[in-house]
Amino acid sequence: MPTPQGRNDNSYLEVLPGGYVGPLASGFEVSYVAPDRSELRRPLVEAWAAPFEHALPVRAFASYRRQRNLPGLWWSATMVGHVGYESWLERDHVMLLDFDPAVVGISSQPFWLFWTAANGRPVSHAPDYFARRDDGTAVVVDCRPAERRGPRDVVKFEATEAACAEVGWEFRLLGAPDPVVVRNVRWLAGYRHPRHRVEPAASRLREVFAEPLPLMDGAAVAGEPLAVLPVLFRLLWSHELTVDVLVALHGGSLVSPGVSR
Repeated sequence: MPTPQGRNDNSYLEVLPGGYVGPLASGFEVSYVAPDRSELRRPLVEAWAAPFEHALPVRAFASYRRQRNLPGLWWSATMVGHVGYESWLERDHVMLLDFDPAVVGISSQPFWLFWTAANGRPVSHAPDYFARRDDGTAVVVDCRPAERRGPRDVVKFEATEAACAEVGWEFRLLGAPDPVVVRNVRWLAGYRHPRHRVEPAASRLREVFAEPLPLMDGAAVAGEPLAVLPVLFRLLWSHELTVDVLVALHGGSLVSPGVSR
């Protein structure tokens, strides 16, 4: 894992009452809920190595009649369990994290981040996601459409980015993802459960696509398409086979060898 990097930069700003913008006054703390449901609060520079990818959500998702956003649970193949989301935008991004072959752990609402503004007012923010990569590095994600980022929100996002920089985490503030990528990955996600990786069809498909072939041509060589296509889509989800998800998936899409997840 990366070594925490010290930071003395107080240039990140906080919006104060009356609209005045002042500098951040003090450092960061985090509060999180461990898998055993114990609640912990520590300075961020001491807690940076905690397994936040297994942390429980620090707050509940609201649900009520006529709610504008649509919360729910995404069954994650990475976590072999559910990860929460509060909107379809968050659902799309947790799906893309789940699809990322470098990601080995994901949690939603992983911690409260606390800091103090220049006027002494305490400020807090709970990012949307924490993801751990297979090399030990981490990504903190906030999801908010660009047109819905008000001044106070932007300040919190900037402070969160500063906190992440202190401990060597990547921070991503994400809006709407590429719709083509979302449609492709959503289709493959329908086959993300391990039950779709059926032998001997999986091994046969890996043999057939040892050299790049169009999707339907290779499926026909491997066996009865209705039987092998679900297995093929599972292999594409797990990156054992690969396809360009930046263009619309179709029968002629070129499928190539990949790597096991």
